[in-house]
Amino acid sequence: MSKVYFVGCGPGDPDLITVKAKKLLQKADVVVYSGSLIPDQILKTCKKAKLHDAAGLVREEIFEILRNNAKKGKLVIRLHDGDPAIYGAIREQTDNLQKEGIEFEIIPGVTSFLASSAALGLQLTLPGITQTIIITRAEKRTAVPKQERISELAKHKSTMIFYLSVHLLQDIVKQTIEGGYPKSTPAAVVYRASWPDQKIVIGTLGDIVKKVWAEKITRTAIVMIGDVIQPKSYEYSKLYDKSFSHGYRKAKKSFSK
Repeated sequence: MSKVYFVGCGPGDPDLITVKAKKLLQKADVVVYSGSLIPDQILKTCKKAKLHDAAGLVREEIFEILRNNAKKGKLVIRLHDGDPAIYGAIREQTDNLQKEGIEFEIIPGVTSFLASSAALGLQLTLPGITQTIIITRAEKRTAVPKQERISELAKHKSTMIFYLSVHLLQDIVKQTIEGGYPKSTPAAVVYRASWPDQKIVIGTLGDIVKKVWAEKITRTAIVMIGDVIQPKSYEYSKLYDKSFSHGYRKAKKSFSK
């Protein structure tokens, strides 16, 4: 019997897969992958694996493939876009594997909100603006707890990041404004971050819906809201300030270029 690997392949750019993930894919016997969200170039690294497209499978069918092949001693991978831990639906699989006495290992990947912030050239936590990032999704078919409603989370005035929600952008805007964000708050949508057809839309809560509709973006996009997108001002990091001492460097009283 062998363990099952839950592997994150990154946001889309094949070069953003980790070395560890790539080595496993090259040796894999069986790979269950997340449909069109996995680039063809990454699937081509699965040199000898039998491939199963999870887009056409239900939970029980995926588990059966993972379990049966692991029990045969094969190297089995459940390949996810981005990182498996974020909206990856892996817990329901890992719990069932453990019940069958099958070990698993999770290989992290670059998630799409990080690829999106990179595309926008952002620092998501800025001194003087926010030190907090809230990652969530809008409520529709999947309910969220009352205390995690967008209007409640928006009260923190932190950087807000939404997965799987661009089709509900109008609701997001309405609720974040209800939570206290002014209409002038910067907002951005990144479609298929790091893919060749990536699109970036930047605006404010007052006009982002109109701009995104004009681009016909309805899925596969990250929504970001917060002043870090277009900060009017911010504080410099104390860590690298000449007057700041820490365990690796003493404060410098004078500094000349």
